[in-house]
Amino acid sequence: MNILVVCPHFRPDVAPTGEVMSNIVEQLASRGHRLHVITALPWYRNHEVDEEWRGGWSRTEDIEWGAITRLHPFPTDKSNIPARAVAFGGFTGLAAVAGLRPRFRPDVVLAMSPPLIIGIAGVLLARRWRVPLVFNIQDVFPDVAIEVGAITNPKVIRAAQSLERTLYRASDAVTVLSDDLRANLVEKLRGDPRGRVRVIPNFVDVAAITPQREHNSYRSEFGLDDKVVVMYAGNLGYSQPVELLLDAAAALRDDRDLVFVVNGGGSARAELVRRAEGLDNVVFVGMQPKERLSEVLAAADIHTVLLRRGLARSSVPSKLYSILAAGRPCVASVDPGTEVQRTLQAADAGVVVGPEDAEALTKAIGSLVSDDVERARLGANGRRWVEEWLSPAAVAEEYETLFTELVSRRTSEPA
Repeated sequence: MNILVVCPHFRPDVAPTGEVMSNIVEQLASRGHRLHVITALPWYRNHEVDEEWRGGWSRTEDIEWGAITRLHPFPTDKSNIPARAVAFGGFTGLAAVAGLRPRFRPDVVLAMSPPLIIGIAGVLLARRWRVPLVFNIQDVFPDVAIEVGAITNPKVIRAAQSLERTLYRASDAVTVLSDDLRANLVEKLRGDPRGRVRVIPNFVDVAAITPQREHNSYRSEFGLDDKVVVMYAGNLGYSQPVELLLDAAAALRDDRDLVFVVNGGGSARAELVRRAEGLDNVVFVGMQPKERLSEVLAAADIHTVLLRRGLARSSVPSKLYSILAAGRPCVASVDPGTEVQRTLQAADAGVVVGPEDAEALTKAIGSLVSDDVERARLGANGRRWVEEWLSPAAVAEEYETLFTELVSRRTSEPA
C-alpha cells in the first residue's frame, strides 16, 4: 500500500509526536508499505530550524521505504498565539502543495494533529487523490488552548470549533488515544453512527526503555548522587502546571536528602526559574538528547505528570507510559476519572491527586519519599503492566488494518 503522511514533526526532530509518527512509519515500512512523509524541518528543540537544516524552504530525500519531504515550519515564540496560527497556516499550505507531487500515487492519506489546521492539507490531498483520509488526533484542539486560556476571543473559539467539526466529518476515520478522547469527539459530532472515531492508543517501546540503576552519569553530571530525586521531565508550557512541583519543593525544603528536578524546555521555563529563586532543592536541566531517555527516566526515584484542570479529557501525555516502562512510580495531578488515572490504577503504579492541588501533590510526594519499599513495588508493577501493552508493531498493525478497511470500503462504493 502507498501511504502519504502529513505530520508536523519527524525524526530527527525531538518532539514527542514526531517520535510517535516516526515509529509508526518505520513499522509500516517494515510490513512492506511505501510511504512519503511530508513534515517540517527539525525545529522543536529551540523553536527555530536546527542549524544543520537551514538554507532552504524545502528538501526531499529518497530512502529505502519511500521519501521524506521537509518544509520550513515558520517557527515562532510559543507564547505568541496569533503568530503561531499564521506559522501553522504557512506550513499547512506548503504541505498541501508538496502533497500534490508525491513520489507515488497514494492509496491513503494519514494526517496528524496538532496543529488542527494540518487537517486541511489532509482533506485537500485525500480529495485530490480520491483516497481515504485518516486524521490522527494526539491532543484535542481547541479544547486544550481554551482550557489554558491561550484562546479567549469568542469568535476565534467558535471558528476553531467549527473547523474542528468540519475536519472530523471530512475524514474517513479519526483516531484518538483513549476512550475519553473518543467520547469528546463523539459528543461534538452529536453521535458517530458510521463508527468514524476509533481508539488506537500510543505505544511504549519496552525494548528501548528499560529499568536501569538510578545512580548513573545523569545524576553525577547534575549533582544528584545520594539524593532522592523527584522529577518532572517534559515540555514547560501552558498545559503543565509545573509550579505545583515548586510549591512541593518549598514545602519539603527541610529534607536535605530530597531534590526536585525540572528537565525540559518551553515557553514557561524562564518564569519557573524566576519563581524557584531561593529554592536550593530545585535543579533545572535542559532538554536531553533522545539517546539519553532511559538514563533520564532512571535517574528519578519518583516521576510526576501534571496537567491543568480539564486537560486530561483532551490530552494523554505519552511520557506516562515511558515512566512505567522505566520501572519508576508516578505521582499525577490530573482530572479524576480520566485515562491517566485509569492507567495508574490499573497498573497499580502510582498515586493520583486532583488537578492544581499543590497540597495534595506535596502530601503524595512526601509519602513516597519516605517509603522506598513502596516506590520499588509501584515501579515494578508499572513495568509489568506496559510489557503486556501495545508495542509499536501492534499499533502499526492496527493502522494497517484500518487503512485496508477504508480502502476496501472506498473501492466497493459506487462512483
